Amino acid sequence: MPLSDPGCVINLGTGIPNDVIGAIIHEEQLGEQVTITVESGIYGGQQAGGVDFGIGRNLSAMISHQDQMLYYNGAGVDITFMGAGEIDPHGHVNATRLGASCPGAGGFIDITQNARHVVFCSSFTAKGLEIACEHGALHIRREGEVRKFVAGVNQISYNGELARAKGQTMHYVTERAVFELRPEGPVLTEIAPGIDLERDILAHMDFHPAIAADLQVMDSRLFAPPPCGLAEHLSRNSSSDS
Repeated sequence: MPLSDPGCVINLGTGIPNDVIGAIIHEEQLGEQVTITVESGIYGGQQAGGVDFGIGRNLSAMISHQDQMLYYNGAGVDITFMGAGEIDPHGHVNATRLGASCPGAGGFIDITQNARHVVFCSSFTAKGLEIACEHGALHIRREGEVRKFVAGVNQISYNGELARAKGQTMHYVTERAVFELRPEGPVLTEIAPGIDLERDILAHMDFHPAIAADLQVMDSRLFAPPPCGLAEHLSRNSSSDS
């Protein structure tokens, strides 16, 4: 749903963004309405997932990795979708030091610092989480053992305070809740249908977030069999802007 502008250039990071969002764009037939890019230098087409991150098929174009990073550093990306390991009450994100593992930043810092809109994609908890989508609603079958919304991140990969200072638009999207970074920190703006605010969200956070006065319920189409009608959603936005 953050894809509000037809013709926007998006970047997909490794993990959930590339594995899930790339597939959704193909499934929803949005390839002609948005331009997908990956830091390896590919444009358009359908992205491979998992260990094959950075490659794809039926590409529109491919340039060198170095030239792609120059484009990113020049603020060429409208929206970037990135993974997140931890989020804290300051809006900071850790994606580079996860427990004893230090996977490194890759292009994460260059891309997130220069994109106009950053969307962090993550499950709400980790390790053992089991969910089901039934009748347009989300159900938690088994809660994850590891919290992702923590009192303080293990390492700052993305600085929420700096993002607020420069006016960058930023969202955190999980399967059950959406947060927007505002002056007071991450603000809960949407919850999934079928989810209880206290039991399924607040009880599994190490801090109490601000809650939007107009807290919304996510579109039930997101929890029903595809397609979700995202192409029509973009077309409506295009018509309203013209």
